[in-house]
Amino acid sequence: MNEKECIFCNLYPNREIIAQNDLALAFFDAFPVNPGHALIIPKRHVADYFDLTEDEVAAMQALLREVKAIVEKRFNTAGYNIGVNVNAAAGQSVFHVHMHLIPRYKGDVENPKGGVRGVIPSKQKY
Repeated sequence: MNEKECIFCNLYPNREIIAQNDLALAFFDAFPVNPGHALIIPKRHVADYFDLTEDEVAAMQALLREVKAIVEKRFNTAGYNIGVNVNAAAGQSVFHVHMHLIPRYKGDVENPKGGVRGVIPSKQKY
C-alpha cells in the first residue's frame, strides 16, 4: 500500500483530530471497540511499528499520554488496553502504523482477566 491508497494518510476532512505534535497525530477510531477508542499514528507513512524512528516512537508515546487524559475527561473510563498490530498474522489490516488506546469499562466483558492475552482466546484465562 502506498500513501495515495492509505486511509490514514488521507483522513476525511471532518475527522476530529484529538491531539497532534510534529511527528504524530491522534483521532477516534471509526469502528470503536468501546466509546473513546482512539488511534495514534505517525504522520510519516510507514507500515511496520519496528520501522519507526526513535523520535516517532517518542512522539506517539507522548500523544498516548495526552490522549489518555483527554479520553478520561470525556468518558468515565475504568481502565485501558494499549496495542499495536504488526503485520497481517497479528491482525493488522491498515498498513500504516497505528496504536490503539481502548478505554475499558466495568462490566464491558464478563471477565477481563488476561486483557491483551485475549488475542488468542484459549490463552486469556490462566
